[in-house]
Amino acid sequence: MTYIDRRAARVLLIDATGRTLLLHGGDPAQPGRLWWFTPGGGLNEGETPAQGAARELFEETGLRVDPADLGSPVHSEVTEFSYENRRYRQSQDFFAFRPPEWEIDSAGFDAAERRSITGHRWWSAAEIEQSDEEIYPAELAELLRRCSGSGSGPGAASGAGWLGAAGVPSGGL
Repeated sequence: MTYIDRRAARVLLIDATGRTLLLHGGDPAQPGRLWWFTPGGGLNEGETPAQGAARELFEETGLRVDPADLGSPVHSEVTEFSYENRRYRQSQDFFAFRPPEWEIDSAGFDAAERRSITGHRWWSAAEIEQSDEEIYPAELAELLRRCSGSGSGPGAASGAGWLGAAGVPSGGL
């Protein structure tokens, strides 16, 4: 099987109550299959993971963050998934960030995001564990609990980086 290898960055936004923002959507080539996922996506050429995470966060939520404020990744994984009839092998870093209160703004969605993202919701770790819906990454409830402590940088949530592998969709592109 041929894969498109790429790098991506995602953001675990954590609100004051310890919940994380997830986007809802799916692959237009797989009508009827929807899942929940963290904001983020593929890196542009020359972008660092923190720069890509900050750019994707702005595009998908309207929240502007300085890449330096994201700190170091709290989780890294390699995932394989298909999107629009192409197979991807994606190495992705997750950053944690505690945003100020703000209204989510999807005006920055690109064409692919407009076709694939249908909504958003804040989730607690318990709600993630109790849900029968597809939610990615698979270890999200544990990761959220690990990152819900006090942060080490401006807006950052704490949590030691750890590696995992998940053969599941990463969410949006």
